[in-house]
Parts: sequence; C-alpha cells; structure tokens
Amino acid sequence: MKCLFLLLGVLRLLAAATAVYKQWIPNTNFETASNWDKGRVPCASDVAHFEKNKVISVFVRSPHMLTDMYLPLNGELVLASGAGFAAFDGSWDPGCDSGTTVRFADAEHHRWFDPTLWQAVFPGGELELSRRIFSVDEERVPCHYDDVIFQPETSFRVNIDSSRRVIHLRSISLMGQKHSSPEAWAGYLRGPSAPLQFHGNSTLQVTGTSCPDKSGCACGNALDSHRICTALLEASGRQCPVPMCQNPLQPLGHCCRVCGATISLDFTPDFDLQKYQDRLVQALLSQPKYASVRMAISKVHKEQTFLGVIPRSSTPLIQIVLIDDEVGAQTSTAVEQMAADIMEDITQHGEALGISSGKMEVGTSSTFSRQAGSHALSRITVGIVLGLLFSLLLLGGIFFLYRKGKLRLPALQLPQPWDRAEDPVPPATASDKGFDNPMFDVEPPSVVAGVEMLQEEAPKDHQIFYLNPLYDARETET
Repeated sequence: MKCLFLLLGVLRLLAAATAVYKQWIPNTNFETASNWDKGRVPCASDVAHFEKNKVISVFVRSPHMLTDMYLPLNGELVLASGAGFAAFDGSWDPGCDSGTTVRFADAEHHRWFDPTLWQAVFPGGELELSRRIFSVDEERVPCHYDDVIFQPETSFRVNIDSSRRVIHLRSISLMGQKHSSPEAWAGYLRGPSAPLQFHGNSTLQVTGTSCPDKSGCACGNALDSHRICTALLEASGRQCPVPMCQNPLQPLGHCCRVCGATISLDFTPDFDLQKYQDRLVQALLSQPKYASVRMAISKVHKEQTFLGVIPRSSTPLIQIVLIDDEVGAQTSTAVEQMAADIMEDITQHGEALGISSGKMEVGTSSTFSRQAGSHALSRITVGIVLGLLFSLLLLGGIFFLYRKGKLRLPALQLPQPWDRAEDPVPPATASDKGFDNPMFDVEPPSVVAGVEMLQEEAPKDHQIFYLNPLYDARETET
C-alpha cells in the first residue's frame, strides 16, 4: 500500500510537471481592498471615485450601496449575476460611519514583464511542485509556448510594452474562457474589453502550438531581459540581494547571482527535456536528503564570442540550476551532492539519454578556493585578450601611418644564403681616399679556377708585376 501511494505521488508530481501555466496575479476587482487608496472597499456612507482620465475595467462581484460614485470617461464595470449599485438611503450601516471619498488606485503600473506579478500553477490549482521546481527570471514571465491564465471572475489591466512587436503565446484564458487558436483570439481583440485590459506598444498573439522540439525550446524573452530585471530590482529595493556565499554564480537568464550549482549540458538529437526532468525529479529531487533543494532546468542560448569579447553566435544548451532554501553548511552539502549525483548519472548513462557532455560549476561557501582559481583564470584570460587587442591596434596604427607617408621604416637587408659562412667585409673608413688601380681594365683570371690554378698555368719565366704606389723604397733603405 505504501508503494502504491508513493507511485501515485510520483505520477502526480510528474503529471504536474508536464503542464505548467503562468497565472496573472493582480486584478482590478471592485471588492479587492488593495485596489482602493484607503485600503478598504467603499461602504454605504462613502463616495467611490474613479479618475476620469484613467482607462479601467472593473469586475463587480456583489451588490453595493454608496452615497455617490464618480465614473471614468473610458472604462467598464463588469457585473456578475446579482451584482449592482444602489444609492445610500441613510439607514445605519455598522462599521461604516466615515463618510469619506475612497479613490480607486492606479492600475497603469502593472507590467507584463514583471516577474513578481506572475505565478506558475499546475492543473487543479496544485502549487506543491512550485516549491521544488523554479524558473530563472526570464522564464517567470510567459514564454513563447506557454499557456496564460487570468483568473475567472476577475478584471485586470496590464501594460504589454515590449522590445518585440508581437508577444507569442500558446493560449490565453480569461473570464473563464480559453482562447487557443489565432482566430478565436483575434475575435476577442475586436471586442470592447480588450483595449481596456491590454495597453502598450506590443500585441499579444495566440498560436495554439506547443514547442515542436523534444529537446525543449528557449523561452524567447531575452530581448526584454532588461525590462524583467528592472521590474524585479524595483520590487527588491533596486539592487540584487547580497548572496550568502563568497563565490556566487550567474545563471543564464537570471538577473542576480545565486549560491548553488549550475550544470550545462551539450545534447544530441536524441535528448528529451521533459523525460530528463522527470528522471531528475523521480531519482534525485524527491529524495528526503534533497528536501530543501530547488531545481530549474530549461534550454537556454549561450552567447559565443571571438577572443572572449566580440559576440559571434549563440549555442543552445540545457541549463540546470540548483539552489538551497536553507543556510549554512547544509546548503553546500545538499547542493554539491546532488550536482555530483547528476554528473555521475551523466557519466554512466549520458549517451543513452542524449547527453554528449556536461560541465558543473559550484558556488557555495565550501568551495571558495576552487571558484577563486576559476576567477583568477578568467582575469588572466581577459588580460591576454586585452594585450592582443592593444597589439593589433598598435600594428594597425603603424600600418596606417606608413600608408599615409607619415612614417618611413628602415630597409631591412637580409644576407644571401651563399654569403652566410663568409666573414663580413669591414666598411672603408672616411679617411681612405683610394688610389688608381693599375690592374683596372685587365681581364681577371677565372673565378672558378682559383689562385692555385693561376700559379700552375703561368709560365715560370714570365713574371707579372705592377708598381705599388703606396710602396716607398726609401723606407727599406733606412
């Protein structure tokens, strides 16, 4: 029986992992207290005030009695069955004796690319897996092939400003109705509510298609990463939290550095992302010793550069991020052990799983020396690259000046191969004025024959001589 419950639990976990939706959190409902500047819903003796120049869609769930109400010039009140408004008849209402003006809060600041305004949900409303499986910041916002949910019986207004002209989604559910085809969604956009709910320079487009690649699809939010990180940092005080470890890591698609471990996988066409995630959840993440570990796994694109500086292209890889909700020594132990288990599993079964290679990086307090060496190597690499770039710039400058005639380079004379073994002839001094050569214009002996051949062929009774103008006979006599 225990095995049956365990099996059902695992299947339930895996079934949830196969269908994840992104749900929008804020709403503009009339009954939501946080939507009013007084932190409460207007009561009978109050005046409900909507700014006249603010575009708004407001869902009203129940009947209300008010003293007065100011409506916007462009907006709508969506009334549920039995909901409505009535004028205050002066009767006593317990807990409502203030008689003040309550203003509806501004909903223009709710942005699509704010990760704090989205929540990953599972079929049936289950949120258990969200405590174990998380997403890097770029993937907390709906991706190209995600299903988006706006809760039933809620109104909303969201700014969809984007660096892309069109934001692609698999489906959108709102007011309890799911739109999963381009035609159905186009029909909704032509209705009166869509312009009140969505505003901005971009357009939402429903495709109705899932990711066609079994190795997974990249999220597609990289162009709006600056919007995602700006919104995230605004919510956390405009700066990233200080990591508790001395050597934090920077996962791809994440705004801030984290303590934990990352594993980058190169894969083959046989790799199946969903099956591999299920394998990790079932074999490792569900173990009691890893109860505090959270995991993110997805396909990302890593930018390739020339000489570590110039962007060249991007390479797809599978990124696994492991973090620990606990602090202290247990953090390092659990994360490092699970990362090591994953690498060991890749060593043994990687080829069968469609994994060609894997690289692990650990950023916890217990591995500072290893990470410090990695950082030192990075600094050396950067120094070498900068030195090479400086040399290239210097050579380029010299060549430019030479072509412009601003710089003259000395001629370089290289010795001939047949002259390398001979002693160099010393140059004549400036004081040597020279003299007339009496042998000038006399046919020289053969160079090939040499001096010895000349002496053998010359007749012994025939003498060849000339007067040396530098010889002084008087010097010998003295």
